[in-house]
Amino acid sequence: MLMFDILQSMNPNLDPAEAKLHLATWNGVEQPIDVYLAGNFSDWQSWQSKKNFERKMVVSLINPPHQKYKWLFAGVYQSAGVERKWSERHQTHHYWYELTEHIDYKEMNGRMVVTFTKPSRGSYLYAEKWCSRIFLSEIYAEKQSIGEFPGFKAVNLTKAQLDLIVQKAPESWYTALSNVAGVYMVSDTVTGRFYVGSAYGEGGIWHRWSEYANNGHGGNVELKELIADKGLKYTENFRFSILEISDLHDSHDNILQRESHWKDILMSRIYGLNAN
Repeated sequence: MLMFDILQSMNPNLDPAEAKLHLATWNGVEQPIDVYLAGNFSDWQSWQSKKNFERKMVVSLINPPHQKYKWLFAGVYQSAGVERKWSERHQTHHYWYELTEHIDYKEMNGRMVVTFTKPSRGSYLYAEKWCSRIFLSEIYAEKQSIGEFPGFKAVNLTKAQLDLIVQKAPESWYTALSNVAGVYMVSDTVTGRFYVGSAYGEGGIWHRWSEYANNGHGGNVELKELIADKGLKYTENFRFSILEISDLHDSHDNILQRESHWKDILMSRIYGLNAN
C-alpha cells in the first residue's frame, strides 16, 4: 500500500501536485529525529536557507539514523507564506515558512513508517513525481517518543539525545541513572578521542550527566578547553556511554580507583582527553 493512498483515505483533497516532500535527514549538525522527539520539529523545518517549500502543502518524512530506506511520517503541513528574516539559531537570515499541521493527517504523525529509496542528495522533492514509490512499512500503536531505558550496557547517547532525556526526565531513565554511581565515557566522534569520568554521591550518574547537558563539559578541564577552542556546538559530536556501575553507597575512593583503572586500560591520559 502506498503512503499517499492512506493519507488520501483520511482526506481525499490531498493532491500530490500541490505538495512538496521534505526528506529530513542528518544535516551534519542535528539529527531531525532528536528534534522531533523534543517536540520542536515543526519550528525546525519552518526555517529554510532557500525557498524549498514553494507549494501549498509539505509532507514531512524523517530518516532515523542507520535506517537507510525507512522514514517516519512527521505530518502534513499547510503553508501560509514565507518571509525572509533573521534566525537566532542559524545566526543568519533564513526563509521562515508559516507552516500549520493539517489536523486530518495528525493521527499518523509519529506512527506511520514508510519505505522509500531517496533518488539523490536532495531533500525537497515534488510529491507527484515520487508518491508512487513511497510504500507503507508499518504503523506503530503509539506515537514515537523517547524510548525506555535500554539497560546500562546498551547506553550510547548522542549529546542531543542526552539533552532531550535530561529535559524530559522519562521515569525509566531517571530511576536507572539516579540510583547508581559508576564510571562513564564521553567520546569525541570527530577525533576518536575520549574522556573517562566518574559519578558518585546523591543523584549518581543522572546528576553528573545533567551537568553535561547544561554546559557540555561537566567541569572537566580538557573538555572545557576543547569547547573554548571549537565552540559549544562542537559538543554535538559527543557520545555518552557507561563503562561500569556501582552502588551509590560505594566509597568515593573506590569509584575513583575504578575510574583510574579504566583510564589505564583505555590509555585516555595519553591518547584521550583526561588531563590526569
